[in-house]
Amino acid sequence: MKVELLVSEWCASCHQSEKIWREVAEEKDIEFAVLDMGQPEGRALVSRLRLKTIPALVIDGELKGIGVQTFAEARAWVAGASARQKAGMQHAGLALSPDNRLFILGAMVYLMLGGLGLVINGALLSGPARPVALHLVTVGFMLMLVYGLGAHMLPRFTGNPILMGVWPWIQMGLVHAGLLAYSAGFLVGVYPVVIAGGALIWLSLLVFTVRIWPVLWPKPRNNGMAIQVHIQPGA
Repeated sequence: MKVELLVSEWCASCHQSEKIWREVAEEKDIEFAVLDMGQPEGRALVSRLRLKTIPALVIDGELKGIGVQTFAEARAWVAGASARQKAGMQHAGLALSPDNRLFILGAMVYLMLGGLGLVINGALLSGPARPVALHLVTVGFMLMLVYGLGAHMLPRFTGNPILMGVWPWIQMGLVHAGLLAYSAGFLVGVYPVVIAGGALIWLSLLVFTVRIWPVLWPKPRNNGMAIQVHIQPGA
């Protein structure tokens, strides 16, 4: 069963609709996609079904509903689908997923810690503490920010789903453990620990690459005109 939710950034009720359907998609083994009207796939759907209101829900190519459904309505419409056994590829939506939100929050924490270290560098920090502060900024902040924003934005640019389930959490665990080992190794001067930390960080890059790789190849696009869509009062 293929479920497509047509939304737009400027539609306030679309966020609530996406939240409901994402929860239902975690329960049922359905192919769920959030299509922004700014994407070619979204414009094509608007054109084909002559949609004039969003959020709009399409199931197996047919318009099923307009507006925000309740959990009961959403679950009833996909009752025929089997229960989801495991999470796999998922389309990005409007809202940040929990893993991407934590990647970005982690980046901010590492920026504060690394920035504090750089500010007092030369006064309190010396020797092995200096590279620790630098790596908190470069690896902790920059890499985590790339992880969070890349996984959220790139699928929206291409319209392809990204590998989800346990994989973003494995990626997050690897980068945190790697950075912790890397920093501790420098502080205590045990270089095998530094190397182990670097290996863990590299493994997180490998997981991210595996997740992003299928996203990078764009689908064939149909060039079409953008169609004006009107929002329901109060949406």
